Amino acid sequence: MSLRIGVLASTRGTALQGVIDAIEAGTLDAEIVLIVADKPTAPMLNRAADHNLPTLVLDPVGRTRQAYDELVTAALQQAEATIVLMVGYMRIVSPSFVEAWRGRLLNVHPSLLPAFGGMMNKKVHEAVLTSGVTETGCTIHHVTEDVDGGPIVLQKRCAVLSGDTVESLQDRVQALEQQAFVEVLQGWKAD
Repeated sequence: MSLRIGVLASTRGTALQGVIDAIEAGTLDAEIVLIVADKPTAPMLNRAADHNLPTLVLDPVGRTRQAYDELVTAALQQAEATIVLMVGYMRIVSPSFVEAWRGRLLNVHPSLLPAFGGMMNKKVHEAVLTSGVTETGCTIHHVTEDVDGGPIVLQKRCAVLSGDTVESLQDRVQALEQQAFVEVLQGWKAD
């Protein structure tokens, strides 16, 4: 039975492109059943449109985190998602959302957790470059109530090069994120 993937996104969702490509190439037995964006300007919606993927924009304004997450869960359940990927999702989810999807809720983080946890997007790469570490990468992890603290599923590594900028490092890490999500999903065993 193919995986039924739900996606939560706020940004470009670059890490999802590898999954889209693998599904389209027939190397990943899965279907993206719904992409939920938390704002109508999320660039991920353009990526979804380019690949004819179903989307839903749910605006969190005026809703508590709990109420918003209940709407998201209902939409994912209606789409019959069996696994949920957080791809550039700039929201912290509620404990009840974590519980509803426990063991089936994965996030990608652009560092080798626990290093540089709790930061997002370019702030992570800036911190990596400032710190002087020689290696970074990405982490796919289960989402728990502890931000960036869930069990690690897979990490992929790359060197930090002497001439790296935030953008060059981000590009290399995002390429790893795409590979990592595909590897995790290819080996996924539903509970």
